[in-house]
Amino acid sequence: MTETRFDVGMTCEGCASAVKRVLGKVDGVTDVQTNVEAKSVVVVHDDSVSKGLMLEKLQKWSKASGKPVALAS
Repeated sequence: MTETRFDVGMTCEGCASAVKRVLGKVDGVTDVQTNVEAKSVVVVHDDSVSKGLMLEKLQKWSKASGKPVALAS
């Protein structure tokens, strides 16, 4: 399994739930951990999941929510 980190401008648990829901729908994602205070998301996934795909999904949410999103690692 691989871990990928994102910096996400979450401001509340509603944002965190939305991020978990969006990323949880991606085939191959096994866990999504959010930290609203640190504005970070850690995604555990198998090697078939690309960082680009996850970033694309988060950017779609970002456009709708107005929150910033960036790949951290």
